Amino acid sequence: MESRWDVLSALGAVTCVWLLLQVVWAVARGVYVYLLPQVRRGAPWLCAQGAWAVVTGATGGIGRAYAHELARRGLNVVLISRSLSKLEQEAKEIERLHGRQTRVIQADFTRGMEIYADIEAGLQDLDIGVLVNNVGMVYADSKLQRLLECEDPGQSMTDLVNCNIMSVIQMTRIVLPRMVTRRRGVIINLSSMNSLWSIPLFIMYSASKAFVRSFSNALATEYRPYGITVQTVTPAIVATNMTTGFKPGLLVMRSEDFAREALDTVGLSSDVSGCLSHALQISLMTFLVPQWLLHTQWGCQLFFRSLAILREDNM
Repeated sequence: MESRWDVLSALGAVTCVWLLLQVVWAVARGVYVYLLPQVRRGAPWLCAQGAWAVVTGATGGIGRAYAHELARRGLNVVLISRSLSKLEQEAKEIERLHGRQTRVIQADFTRGMEIYADIEAGLQDLDIGVLVNNVGMVYADSKLQRLLECEDPGQSMTDLVNCNIMSVIQMTRIVLPRMVTRRRGVIINLSSMNSLWSIPLFIMYSASKAFVRSFSNALATEYRPYGITVQTVTPAIVATNMTTGFKPGLLVMRSEDFAREALDTVGLSSDVSGCLSHALQISLMTFLVPQWLLHTQWGCQLFFRSLAILREDNM
């Protein structure tokens, strides 16, 4: 009997030590990535990767913020998005505010493979040091709904896969070979907190962002020996057109603030939340909302009611 208790005591001690080490590692990593500005890789390191940055979905939200922040740090910027008038407006604004060169490429990422020949041609002669795969979408009507309840399910699903998944694959295929040849470069892939769960009523978006996260983390390992930095950014809620109803506050970041803090983490970690606030929120959420809970009827309802309350508080 005593030997059995000895084994259980030893197992308990090992478990406590393991949990303590995890906490210590998480705290140390958080301090290193988010709180120690003196160890950050700043603008000179980013500029050394190449003269140009490419940003998809660059006319609004997080993409626009990344484009401006990269220009502020000294890179020329290629802006890629659907609206030519918005692209031209942002290009002029970047040139006026930051004094950097710009190029614009009009592309609708929901269209599939047909757009990438023109994009590749538009990037052919550039020394690209940074690629930000930001473009993304939810269903066109942006509602929480079952898979077949969206308008024109077949087209909606195809558009979302083309925009959220195919864009990351193809833009990486276009830009990566020259980075490998030069043995330098940064690829930043925007995922989402939603990628950490398979979320009922939000199936396509959360699944697409889970793909981005998986693809990006594996790519980082494959191409690290070639001098390529690949970073997955997994934010919580950022105030953008996609997150209608959420205004900047204690839990919701302004896109400009988020891009600035997220770029400070490039080269320090390959998988980040982007800012300390979101890192803490996601750690708490993954503890309080396990996957099995979301797959119960009442758990799912509780989750979305909490989001509704947060949205109301930000109105």
